[in-house]
Amino acid sequence: MALAHAKARDAVHLPLNIEQLDNALKKQGLNTVHVHSQVADRHEYLLRPDKGRRLDEPSIERLTDLNWQASPLLLVIGDGLSSTAVAQHGAPLVATIRAGLPKGWAMPGVVIASQARVAIADEIGQLLKAQMVAILIGERPGLSAADSLGVYFTFNPKVGCNDSQRNCLSNIRPQGMGYAEAAQKLLWLAGEALRIKASGVALKDESEHRPRLLE
Repeated sequence: MALAHAKARDAVHLPLNIEQLDNALKKQGLNTVHVHSQVADRHEYLLRPDKGRRLDEPSIERLTDLNWQASPLLLVIGDGLSSTAVAQHGAPLVATIRAGLPKGWAMPGVVIASQARVAIADEIGQLLKAQMVAILIGERPGLSAADSLGVYFTFNPKVGCNDSQRNCLSNIRPQGMGYAEAAQKLLWLAGEALRIKASGVALKDESEHRPRLLE
């Protein structure tokens, strides 16, 4: 029990190794850009979730000046409440998602967000004019798992989107929802969102009843 508590505490407080994640993504041939929320430090992150949902001014300028080729689906990786989950599963999940992308959905890069809450992806997506955004983010660790990754997907992202406009995949890790299953569900949601022009409560996950994109 004490070990589980220690792992959960470390997952929340240990900073994400941005350089290591950046290198892993660049090995996949991806460009990366690093942004930061309005949070000053981890203490403020835990006390002020509202600041974790918005970008600081330098990050807004960085994304505004970014010249990436438009792609239907933008991926963001945020540290969230478990840097452990992001360090272990972020890059492998990105690779699995990219392996199943439909033709014409080439992904120019990934945004890495520090001190991030889920909704920060809405502002990132809006600035980069993405049709859809998915943030891969560390979930609050429990005693059973400190490395659980979540994916939150939004169609037409913009500042002010609420939770009812998002679809969530959770407990992504080898002992939970595997990478292939998570990628399959996300890509199915993205395809359906483009068709119905909506996500969240308007988009029911029926991916298990459709042909598999990934094997």
